[in-house]
Amino acid sequence: MKKWISMLLLFIGMGTAMAQSGKIQSLSVNDFEKAIKQKKMQLVDVRTPEEFKSGHIKGALNFDVKNPEFDNQILKLKKKSPVAVYCRSGHRSKIAAQKLSEKGFSVIELDRGFNDWAGQGKPVER
Repeated sequence: MKKWISMLLLFIGMGTAMAQSGKIQSLSVNDFEKAIKQKKMQLVDVRTPEEFKSGHIKGALNFDVKNPEFDNQILKLKKKSPVAVYCRSGHRSKIAAQKLSEKGFSVIELDRGFNDWAGQGKPVER
């Protein structure tokens, strides 16, 4: 009987943890471009400030995922609005997307990053 109760509690705990996590979608350049045009979308560039200054997507906030303050910076975002993240090639944005999801955000990330965005001739702000 104790074994069944333990298993039941384990499944309840897992369900609660999953309910607290948001969802993550990895999108192509064209789909990401469409998604970030939504009014409530929050756009975050997770590259370094130097990379951000060299060119970024218009309207993006710059929260460097490798900065120790990243977890505090993302608390400035609205949990009820989805977050779109990108980096140079897609690696750091996947890390950031996971962190955001664990905090309960719904997240989309630019699959192959800013290099793919710029390479396809999408608008870049400097």
